[in-house]
Amino acid sequence: MIQIQGVHKSFGDLEVLKGIDLEVQKGEVISIIGASGSGKSTLLYCINAIEKIQQGSIIVDGVDVHDKKTNQNKLREKLGMVFQQWNSFPHMTVLENTALAPRVVQGLSKEEAMSVAKKELEHVGLGDKLDVYPTRMSGGQQQRLAIARALAMKPDYMLFDEVTSALDPELVGEVLDTLRLLQNDGMTMITVTHEIAFAKEVSNRVAFFHQGIIEEIGDPRQVIENPQKEHTKQFLSKVLI
Repeated sequence: MIQIQGVHKSFGDLEVLKGIDLEVQKGEVISIIGASGSGKSTLLYCINAIEKIQQGSIIVDGVDVHDKKTNQNKLREKLGMVFQQWNSFPHMTVLENTALAPRVVQGLSKEEAMSVAKKELEHVGLGDKLDVYPTRMSGGQQQRLAIARALAMKPDYMLFDEVTSALDPELVGEVLDTLRLLQNDGMTMITVTHEIAFAKEVSNRVAFFHQGIIEEIGDPRQVIENPQKEHTKQFLSKVLI
């Protein structure tokens, strides 16, 4: 599991996370919603040790992420992360992009890495794009490539940072379908999203962030359809139009 206890994170004088407490169980899907600047993405970066924390602890499967003794690069192999932008290598094919990390980071042979990459690309519906270059694909396909690249590392957890926000509306559905597929596979996921209907559909719990704290967390239908906190009500009244 992922255990987040009393986490504080500041950028200079700006306190972005103000004491976050959250436990994520194996197989659970948690969606984080809230306004821009509320600390949602920052929490993901702290879980993955991309950002340091000033106070508190983040424990992944018993390992303290921010302990000086922790091999964070090794730990990140457990934590697949997909960002808003897909960041693929334009000079490599889809298959080469996906096989790169298993070869370089995990030391797989070329044949092993290509086999793993092909399997994950087929898993996300890109089995017919193996020899295509990313620039010849749609944004939705490129984002699914980014998901396949993360999955090729065989992570135990997946962190998604607003993976549909850079996509045209007609391409959002294919990426959300891929996340539904992972949910059905039993993947443990934390997803920061503006797709409220999707969060209600796939999540075990939804957390509403407001100004660096978890203002409200609970069953998706309760939080989204019958929020108890005033800030949650105000936020949802603006996005559920």
